[in-house]
Amino acid sequence: MKTNQVGEKGWTPDRIGNLKGKTYVITGTTSGTGFEAATILLAKGGKVVMLNRNSKKSETTITALKQELGNDIEVSSIKMDLAEQASVKTAAEEVLKTISRIDALICNAAIAQVPKQTLTVDGWESQMGTNHYGNFTLQALLFPLIEKSQGRIVVVGSMGYTLGIKTIKFDDMNWDKNYSPNGVYSQSKLAQIMCVYELQDRLKKAGKSDVRAYACHPGASRTSLIKTSGSLMTRFVWQLMKLSPLVQSAEKGAYPQIMCATETNLDPGGFYGPTGRNNWTGPVGAHKLEPHAKDKAVAKRLWELSEKETGIKWNI
Repeated sequence: MKTNQVGEKGWTPDRIGNLKGKTYVITGTTSGTGFEAATILLAKGGKVVMLNRNSKKSETTITALKQELGNDIEVSSIKMDLAEQASVKTAAEEVLKTISRIDALICNAAIAQVPKQTLTVDGWESQMGTNHYGNFTLQALLFPLIEKSQGRIVVVGSMGYTLGIKTIKFDDMNWDKNYSPNGVYSQSKLAQIMCVYELQDRLKKAGKSDVRAYACHPGASRTSLIKTSGSLMTRFVWQLMKLSPLVQSAEKGAYPQIMCATETNLDPGGFYGPTGRNNWTGPVGAHKLEPHAKDKAVAKRLWELSEKETGIKWNI
């Protein structure tokens, strides 16, 4: 299925008009696709609030962006570590205090392929704790302002959701048995994607059509994701792969998330990313989502468990 409402060449940032007056909150912008997304949105006149765990890197990023785009750009940063619920809550409060609207919250940051089972301070397996629970809490806390702004939630998933066990391991969420770096990464990305479609159902039920939630993925892009958390062997293989034509630039990897944040009349039912071979590269548009990612019973159970684990109830 190659339905693509933006033509054969796929979506590109040329389609974006002037974004003056619009505000975008993006996680993980000090490198890779997050940095490229921030650059493109700022270049089009949007305001960007960056949420990063490393304040020093955030400052360097702001300096680099101003050097490239000029001192007039509206960009700021708030410290947030997705792996710590307390940090997510503090950052969300800060966001709500400092800005009056959110046109799109782009959940771009993630960790991947952590070699050994590691737990977060909140007691969750680190990839689930960061990629899923961290984002779940952030979205819930910012939801009231997103709703007020008639904005969007954009979740950057991964084609990794198709690997692994293809469902949620409810009987062992921390993977105490058979820990697998790839298996848990796949699980965390599946959880993120499932919650987008579950959120859509809940919004529909509540008659809230003003808020849109989208799931997308960057394809295979040259980013530092594996470099920062993968094992030595994984990193070595990925460094070789990055030199191959099977991998695209981080800028192109940012297109799906920007498309979901800005394109008008975009169908929330779609799953957006490169539509070429293996969905690694190629024109950006909607493509097939495997049925297990829309398993309603699993998604509902995951949502309820996530509310219970985080202690955060969505106000829908």
